[in-house]
Amino acid sequence: MSKPIVAIVGRPNVGKSTLFNALAGERIAIVQDFPGVTRDRIYADVTWLDKQFTMIDTGGIEPQSNDVLLSYMRQQAEIAIQTADVIMFLVDVRQGLVDDDFKVADMLRRSTKPVILVVNKVDNFDKLMPDVYEFYNLGIGDPHPVSASSKLGLGDMLDEVISHFNPADLREVEDERPRIAIVGKPNVGKSSIINKLIGENRVIVSDIAGTTRDAIDTPVKYHGKEFIFIDTAGLRRKSKIKEELERFSIVRTVSAVERADVVVLVIDAKEGVTEQDAKIAGIAHERGKGIIIAVNKWDAIEKDDKTIYKHTNEIKGVLSYMPYAEMIFVSALTGQRLNKLFDLIEQVIQNQNLRIATGVLNEIMAEAVALQQPPSDKGKRLKLYYITQVSVKPPTFVIFVNDKELMHFSYTRYIENKIREAFGFSGTSLKFFIRERKEKE
Repeated sequence: MSKPIVAIVGRPNVGKSTLFNALAGERIAIVQDFPGVTRDRIYADVTWLDKQFTMIDTGGIEPQSNDVLLSYMRQQAEIAIQTADVIMFLVDVRQGLVDDDFKVADMLRRSTKPVILVVNKVDNFDKLMPDVYEFYNLGIGDPHPVSASSKLGLGDMLDEVISHFNPADLREVEDERPRIAIVGKPNVGKSSIINKLIGENRVIVSDIAGTTRDAIDTPVKYHGKEFIFIDTAGLRRKSKIKEELERFSIVRTVSAVERADVVVLVIDAKEGVTEQDAKIAGIAHERGKGIIIAVNKWDAIEKDDKTIYKHTNEIKGVLSYMPYAEMIFVSALTGQRLNKLFDLIEQVIQNQNLRIATGVLNEIMAEAVALQQPPSDKGKRLKLYYITQVSVKPPTFVIFVNDKELMHFSYTRYIENKIREAFGFSGTSLKFFIRERKEKE
């Protein structure tokens, strides 16, 4: 089930990041920190009254600025607006209503998306409410007073946000066709790969542009089976500015990954794996998606008998937190190995849905414990009582222990490796939850 997307937009310095952190800060803090996964986030998952949504923080919009950096931030905010289901338009009660607020309001009106007007920095409702009413002049609905820094008024604001979610988006979609997101930096050949797949198979069902997430969904048939490819390629702006603001280019990726079963990360063979590739891979990894790394433009590389090993080791070194990812070397230009991509996708989907019997799991764990004794601390040794699989996509396991403080990350990884040795699970992450159980008398 894909989550609705909520974008926070507004001029610079009205408190967007403060509001973002107030709503998501604690949740971000408990996301597991995998080595190599950036903490530089502009998105987070938020839950309010049993409704889950993905929230996106954007750069400040300066409608008329010619500054290249601010112009880029404006472009990225526009992408977030196109991608979002609901928009939170943040203004500042202390600065009052300014011309740029009207210009941003006009931009939001044209988007035809639901807009929640949020007036920030209202630290004293009794005293500042007359100033809040001034924002009715924007003509985009009732202003919602909040103080992001003091966490005042957030509940009423979130009630309004979730009231605009489409009930159909919150229900499980019956469409059983596997969804494959093609992601990666600009110009690595994402669209070329999809076009080549369509061209070779000649059985494209239809092109659906402008779906709810404003990505391009392309049904493709291979050996009688239909796949939905989600292409984000044509929807991202090119800019010479990278570094700090490069992080905004993942807005589209978050949306595409959220909807996908399997994520194909396309890497340019000539460039090698970059920090931006690692960020994009980290999004798919944290969301437990099936992952395939497609190294494109392989035809343009001069090769000897060690080339493939050199590239494989380099990629695995940078993406060391996801050693399970499948890898394939392809060429969108020549079509080299692209048909094998379908076989890999099917294999990864099978692994994502694989269920292991509880008895078998416990045999594997007992053998693992016999081979390597669990850690101890201050005379107390970790005991592993029981393991069971509780869900798929990704395969998720619960281990019952006597003291979860003793269950070090490295020992969980050891158990994971033993399960992978037995069943493979290539292309998919495995999730583990540790539960405490009192020792029997």
